[in-house]
Amino acid sequence: MALDQYRGGGGEPLVLIHGIGHTWRGWKPMLPLLERDFEVLAVDLPGFGRSPSLPPGTEATAEALADAVEGAMDEAGFQKAVLCGNSLGGWIALELARRGRAASVVAISPAGLQHKRERGWGRNILLAMRWGARNLPARDVLVRSRFGSILFAGPAVALPWRLDPNDFAEVLRLFAEAPGFLDTLPHTFEGQPEGLNEIDVPVRILWGTRDLLLLPRQAKRFERLIPNAELRYLEGLGHTPMSDDPELLAELVATTSRAPRAEAPA
Repeated sequence: MALDQYRGGGGEPLVLIHGIGHTWRGWKPMLPLLERDFEVLAVDLPGFGRSPSLPPGTEATAEALADAVEGAMDEAGFQKAVLCGNSLGGWIALELARRGRAASVVAISPAGLQHKRERGWGRNILLAMRWGARNLPARDVLVRSRFGSILFAGPAVALPWRLDPNDFAEVLRLFAEAPGFLDTLPHTFEGQPEGLNEIDVPVRILWGTRDLLLLPRQAKRFERLIPNAELRYLEGLGHTPMSDDPELLAELVATTSRAPRAEAPA
C-alpha cells in the first residue's frame, strides 16, 4: 500500500517512523539537520496522517505496520537504512531490524515491553489526549497559545511551547481524525516484540527522563534483550522529544549510524 511520506536530503538512507496518533510531521524540527547526512524517508503509518488504513480484516499489529513501512522502503529503493522510530515506531524499527532491513537503529521510547499497570497507564493517557483533541472547544485557537500547547501536548512533550503552532495544529487535527487509532491502540499495549535477541546491528535506545506516557524504567528491559544495545537517558526530554531538542537527537542518530556493527547473537 502507498503511504503518505516525506522525502528529502541525500546520503545514507534514513527512515523515520512515528508513534501511535502521530504523523511524519512530528519529525519536522529535525529534518533540516538530518538532511545534511541522510536521504530521509519519513512515512505516515497506515490509518494515520494522510495514509490509508490497512485493508479490511488486517489487524493493526506492529508487524502489519512494519510490512507497510517495508513496502515503502522497497519503493524508495532502500534495501537497508538507518531506522529511527519513536514509541510504536521504535517497536516497528526493531521489528524491521530483526528482518534484516536496518543498518542501525535509534529507538526513542519504544513501545512493547510494558507491564500490566504500565499498559493501563499509557492507554488511558492516549485516550484522554484523543478525547481532548476531538472534543475540547476552540481547539484550533487554543493550540496556538502557550496554554493550549501545554494542554494538548503536555503529556507527550516536555517543552510543548517549542512546537511550531501551525504544524502542531495540523498534527492535532490529524490525530483527532485518525481512522487507525482505535484499531492500533490495543496492539500497541497488548502485544510484545519478538526476536529482539536476533538483532545484530547497532541499536541505541533513547528515553526521555520526563516521559509521562511510557515510563523511563521500561528502557532497561530493551537494553537487556537486545545484544550490545546502548541505552541513553535524555535529561528533561519527553516521550516525543523531536521538538524538545532536535539538535541533540539528530546528532545521536548520526553517531549511531557510524557505530561499529554489533556481534551476532550466539
